[in-house]
Amino acid sequence: MTDFTVGDDCFRFDGKPVRLLSGALHYFRVHEEQWGHRLAMLAAMGLNCVETYVPWNLHEPREGEVRDVGALGRFLDAVERAGLWAIVRPGPYICAEWENGGLPVWVTGRFGRRVRTRDAAYRAVVERWFRELLPQVVRRQVSRGGPVILVQAENEYGSYGSDAVYLEWLAGLLRQCGVRVPLFTSDGPEDHMLTGGSVPGLLATANFGSGAREGFEVLRRHQPRGPLMCMEFWCGWFDHWGAEPVVRDPEQAAGALREILECGASVNIYMAHGGTNFGGWAGANRSGPLQDESFRPTVTSYDYDAPVDEYGRATEKFWLFRKVLEGYAEEQLPALPPEPAGFTAPVRVELDGWAGLGDVTEALGDPETESGVPPTFEELGVDRGLVRYRVAVPGPRQAYPLGVSGLRDRAVVYVDGVRAGVLTEESGTLPEPVAGPAEVELWVESLGRVNYGPRLGEPKGVTGGVLHERQYLHGVRARGLRLDAFEAAGAVAAVPFGPVEAAAGAGDAGRTGLFRGTFTVEGAAGVGHAGLELPGWTRGFVWVNGFCLGRYWSAGPQRTLYVPGPVLRAGANEVWVLELEDAGEPHVELGPGAPVRTGAPGVVQS
Repeated sequence: MTDFTVGDDCFRFDGKPVRLLSGALHYFRVHEEQWGHRLAMLAAMGLNCVETYVPWNLHEPREGEVRDVGALGRFLDAVERAGLWAIVRPGPYICAEWENGGLPVWVTGRFGRRVRTRDAAYRAVVERWFRELLPQVVRRQVSRGGPVILVQAENEYGSYGSDAVYLEWLAGLLRQCGVRVPLFTSDGPEDHMLTGGSVPGLLATANFGSGAREGFEVLRRHQPRGPLMCMEFWCGWFDHWGAEPVVRDPEQAAGALREILECGASVNIYMAHGGTNFGGWAGANRSGPLQDESFRPTVTSYDYDAPVDEYGRATEKFWLFRKVLEGYAEEQLPALPPEPAGFTAPVRVELDGWAGLGDVTEALGDPETESGVPPTFEELGVDRGLVRYRVAVPGPRQAYPLGVSGLRDRAVVYVDGVRAGVLTEESGTLPEPVAGPAEVELWVESLGRVNYGPRLGEPKGVTGGVLHERQYLHGVRARGLRLDAFEAAGAVAAVPFGPVEAAAGAGDAGRTGLFRGTFTVEGAAGVGHAGLELPGWTRGFVWVNGFCLGRYWSAGPQRTLYVPGPVLRAGANEVWVLELEDAGEPHVELGPGAPVRTGAPGVVQS
């Protein structure tokens, strides 16, 4: 029987000292048909291990509706075929710049501030989920001939709380479910984080982007013995909508990696390959003091300035990391797999069909509800997507300011069918006052739920109320339009598309809606990947052949959406564009995508 253990000074594989050279690659951010290529890239960089999170909300978006937990098992099988070990971080909370930190909205909506604590009802749903998920891990442990060598208990808990009872219970649950490989925790190398997040008897690891010697010195104060490991070596960073792109100098990052290894430590490069937040699953952050935290939604790309870029290509950082890692390899590093094929010439896709948002909601939306106050997305069961709120201003009455309190995150507002403005959390009042009587319609979108910090699990939609002067407007009708609704087989066929010219004649209503077009790809199987651009479009989502590429937004910095090659097919292909704010000219463009990174300019992360 193969045995992987945590020794006093190092990891041991069947008693032999080993150093883990790992890289993060999240199976849910990479198309399944591309797993093999991306794993081969990690091996070629000099890694012997891969790490992945597991997003609970992707697999159980609604209570009891469990979807494809076998994807984790299939990924671990691909890891084994690639000749790598695997580190699994099942949560239940994962952060990962992922929607709600991986927690389902039905969990955070129900338990609120009791999540990630010893609360009995919260622990009960976690236990039920783990008993559903963990057989995928248990039967692939190294002791059973599989690749799994380490499993994490929770995630960066010291950045959130200090409930030792909860953490010890969770570690016990993992053992009860059959996890026999070593368990670990990971936290920032700060005293309060390590005291809040560590569990007696479990290996503690540290997360940082530089300063390895100082970080490991702090870790040693809390854990005098055991292997040193940086579980998240931040070799790059992620981007937010409306902000400058963040990059990290490749030479500097390679130097920081070298310092970790010179300390005799193991490492997990976060990210080795970032991938993409397909399907609108990108999370968000809050920055600033607790009483005034600005909202910062994360972009669709999770390229992360990683050594293997979003398109699966080797960057300058890849080659520098490979040079560092080959000094610690037991044998010659494998050659790189062939670079993925891509579009070589641009393709212009004409969008010739259109349906207004109202018609789309009639065809695909949830039933409309009516209540005294606006229900939140959580109360309506909407995770990703938008909600249409309707409310009347009684009259006659004079014109007063009309606004929204507690808006999360962005609303396009119509008064008597005429566009009156776009509201945000920071700017929640229309520029012109509204007289009564009037009918007000608000199309509200969640731009991603907070994935880190004390605002984790905050509700979305209109969380306060619609105000006319200082008076709340009651009697609100609400209807959700979930992104999931577009994924059901044949669902979009029920949308009453008309010619795209009808949008131009529909006034303000024609500035939004679902646009449709087709394009042809010549050739046989093996169509390459592409980058999709929407010049002149404002904000919304794109699907290619029913696969949701994610959100686009003219706020930048991201301008191109990644289209995986397996999504495309030889012959006819279909594109849907759901524009929520202001449509551009009725076409989109497919092309080769972004060039390979060589240290592009941007905000430097160290």
